[in-house]
Amino acid sequence: MRIAIINGPNLNLLGKREPEVYGHTSFEDYLIKLKKDFPQVSFSYFQSNIEGELIDAIQKTATTAEALILNAAAYTHTSVGIADAVKVLDIPVVEVHISNVWKRESYRHTSYLSPHVVGVIAGFGLESYRLAVAFLKK
Repeated sequence: MRIAIINGPNLNLLGKREPEVYGHTSFEDYLIKLKKDFPQVSFSYFQSNIEGELIDAIQKTATTAEALILNAAAYTHTSVGIADAVKVLDIPVVEVHISNVWKRESYRHTSYLSPHVVGVIAGFGLESYRLAVAFLKK
């Protein structure tokens, strides 16, 4: 199975940014572990702080992946463009958040993506990605 993982703004700072919220592990280090735990899955990974680049990457998954795990980070709550890109995909998309967004600021309680994904996993740290992979492999 081919699964694309796309991360949005500031997730390149995992392990350094607010470790009390996001932990001490970089996503690159976590991805190594994820690949070892799911050797039968072919992962692609993309991260950007730029909304248009994320939209391009999401659109590309329509032809390069069988499923998408998307953590649009702050764009989850602001980007109609990213939501529209997800809406037209014909592959399953799981929305992932490292923190429990409902225990945070109220503006994080709204997701433009959620109406267009098969499910949302939030609040389990980086393990949220593992849960998404396990679901998609079913």
